[in-house]
Amino acid sequence: MIDITPNGTGLPGIEQLRIIVGAVMTVGLILSVLALIIAAIVWGFGANSSNPHLASRGKVGVLVACGAAIICGSAVTLVNFFWTVGQAV
Repeated sequence: MIDITPNGTGLPGIEQLRIIVGAVMTVGLILSVLALIIAAIVWGFGANSSNPHLASRGKVGVLVACGAAIICGSAVTLVNFFWTVGQAV
């Protein structure tokens, strides 16, 4: 029987890698907020100028920005969930 678990001390630089990943997650969330603001502005311009194509692109942008924020925020939880599922197989 083989029993292998993640080793947090096996390689040098693991703690720095965790810090880098946390910083990238922060950047992803900040960019999601920026994308949400820009998409909402595009949606507003499209709605006020009677341009249905621009308004629909803004709506899609809002949904994509919200989806990106959800994925960035829940990435660790999703990976841990699937790790647990994988260990049960």
